[in-house]
Amino acid sequence: FKPTFPASKERMLGKNAIFFHQGDYHAKLRRLVLRTFMPEAIRNIVPSIESIAKNTVQSWDGQLINTFQEMKMFAFEVSLLSIFGKDEALYFEDLKRCYYILENGYNSMPINLPGTLFHKAMKARKELAQILNKILSTRREMKRDYDDLLGSFMGEKEGLTDTQIADNVIGLIFAARDTTASVLTWILKYLGENPSILQAVTAEQESIMKSKENGEDNLTWADTKNMPITSRVIQETLRVASVLSFTFREAVEDVEFDGYLIPKGWKVLPLFRNIHHSPEIFPQPE
Repeated sequence: FKPTFPASKERMLGKNAIFFHQGDYHAKLRRLVLRTFMPEAIRNIVPSIESIAKNTVQSWDGQLINTFQEMKMFAFEVSLLSIFGKDEALYFEDLKRCYYILENGYNSMPINLPGTLFHKAMKARKELAQILNKILSTRREMKRDYDDLLGSFMGEKEGLTDTQIADNVIGLIFAARDTTASVLTWILKYLGENPSILQAVTAEQESIMKSKENGEDNLTWADTKNMPITSRVIQETLRVASVLSFTFREAVEDVEFDGYLIPKGWKVLPLFRNIHHSPEIFPQPE
């Protein structure tokens, strides 16, 4: 089987994005992405992520909020930090504006006529690529090493073109935003429904805060390794909520499975939620 998506989504994200490939190209991209999210890379941005989280929560004071939409904005801020670091903050508002237009067209009919969501999305997609090209040009002029995802993609030995870099940056924003926002929203829902677990998580977080009596207020990578209850809540939420209900795959040859023939070219949707809620794997799935 190979990864596959609706043609309209492939056009919006860019045909060079990691989701649409397999083999050596996919393996190289996967290595570059994982390198950016290794502990060594994340360690230095934990205080910045905490700052984004604090500002987000403070902005809710006295407000009635749509949790999922707020989590999407939070996840977007963190994804921009991971991809571009702090150096490209000048471009963040334009990147957000274009991406929001693009996002509105993700599930639209692929009719590229003026006035349609798809047409607006494709225009925004073109502008996004132009902004990314400006950032790439500026970075090459600076001749500095960057330890963010964009810097990883730009490594000379990787041999990625500007188009390949742009497609994968836009694709990774797409991959990070809704999925992260979804799991954060489910976490809040489940904690609200389970007061004893909420109390345990709160006590764990407060104990970390109280341990910072030497004036070091920022959260550190070491602190995140000292959150066993919080970590279990995250893992169990990922299992129960199944952030991705299914994924798209296409048979590249005839496949016989469980007594059924899946012909070459047919689409298959593995249902993760069914696996996560199977009593054969999790004796008490609920």
